[in-house]
Amino acid sequence: MGSGRRTWVDPTRDDPVVASLSESVGGPVGTRAGRHRWWTPVRVILAMTAVCFALGMLQKSSCYDDTWQNGNARYTHMCYSDLPYLYTGRGFVEDLWPYSDDAQDRERYEVMEYPVGISYWAWWMARVTHVLNGSPDLSKRYAASPAELGGWATVQREMRIFVIVNALGFAVLALISAWLLAGVDPTRPWDAAAFALSPALLLTGLVNWDMVAVVFVAGALWAWARDRTVLTGVMIGLGTAAKLYPLFLLGGILVICVRQRRYRALAVTAASAAGSWLLVNAPAYLSGSAEWKVFWTFNSERGADLGSLWLVVQQAMDQTGDPFSFSPHTINVVTWLLFGVWCVLVALVGLRAPATPRLAQLGFLVVAGFLIFNKVYSPQYVLWLLPLAVLARPRWRDLIIWQAGEVLYFASVWWYLGGFLAPAAGGDAGFYWAATLLRVACELYLVGMVVRDLLRPAHDPVRQSRQLISTRSNAVAV
Repeated sequence: MGSGRRTWVDPTRDDPVVASLSESVGGPVGTRAGRHRWWTPVRVILAMTAVCFALGMLQKSSCYDDTWQNGNARYTHMCYSDLPYLYTGRGFVEDLWPYSDDAQDRERYEVMEYPVGISYWAWWMARVTHVLNGSPDLSKRYAASPAELGGWATVQREMRIFVIVNALGFAVLALISAWLLAGVDPTRPWDAAAFALSPALLLTGLVNWDMVAVVFVAGALWAWARDRTVLTGVMIGLGTAAKLYPLFLLGGILVICVRQRRYRALAVTAASAAGSWLLVNAPAYLSGSAEWKVFWTFNSERGADLGSLWLVVQQAMDQTGDPFSFSPHTINVVTWLLFGVWCVLVALVGLRAPATPRLAQLGFLVVAGFLIFNKVYSPQYVLWLLPLAVLARPRWRDLIIWQAGEVLYFASVWWYLGGFLAPAAGGDAGFYWAATLLRVACELYLVGMVVRDLLRPAHDPVRQSRQLISTRSNAVAV
């Protein structure tokens, strides 16, 4: 160990769970402990992230071995991923530009139903895949039907390469996210360890392309902590170009700026977000405006889907004997009304809090409300909350309770889709409903802890540590 005073809060002295676990290796760090010359907190966190993501890749290995062709294994082994199916299903196998408006292309393949940031990422990863597979002759593929291509050995090899290329890219994004989160508060870098060791990151990091948005959310938190309003807006704009939810961070910034009367910072951040979003969306819109609109129409027209409370209510009412379903229009209207009320309540809490809230706290509350009321709550959406949650409430007990609900749901949704939870007498699986409700309950528990921290700052671990550091600095100065 090297010498030198520590400039960060040590988790073994700050978090009761970590302190208890440290007893097996000698107990909490002492006051005379020094620094290691190489293993800084950030480097340890990056190593943790790498190991966690590698385990996540390993968890998908059984599906990788059979190229996701075994319909039951993807559910029994919980190794499902959208990536290999969309490689062939959206034309990446033929190097198709996602926003092509060519009639023949659109006749062969559905339009990519994701925002442009994800579509761009997937397209570039597909191009890398083609290069790694020897740049195969695509003319033969044009002559075959899209349904046939998935059975070709060469294409299946490409599907596996495509997953590997994306996985390595996601790993880099996870490392960058961890680095950014560790730097939000230089006195609390270890808070990012809850991101690095997250079961949610391990299990859901490869289900879809959500990591593309996660890194921009982490970047926005990092930039805002350094009062870089333009960069914060750019991060939010780029994140919104990949997924809609980073846009909601502007709501948290609105509350903070109103409290502090920083209206210029609010305007600059919002303008930077809008400008970067428009700039990134321009190529897709100009090359195929109808294809660009598919993301918006697809989400507007879809009905109650997996993970949502809407689906639980709909299926429960089906059990009465009369077929029942909510119309997409009804869900859209009610969802946005409920989410609007939720946002007003979050704003009131943020404005009435004794101390100015942190962006992570407000962002977590807003995104949590969006997910709870949304008509689809896919298992990988937990990643939306992860970077916000670990900074909003950096307490391992509360984060473990929240993620326990997520892990239970992760297992339940695949077993449900595989038909393993269906009751012998028929009908829908009550256990899946229970898992969905428990997931939301655990999320609401964490919401309650964050709200309590806002209204009673003495409970906020971050403010406690800041006060302690301030007290120590004053004592040294005296």
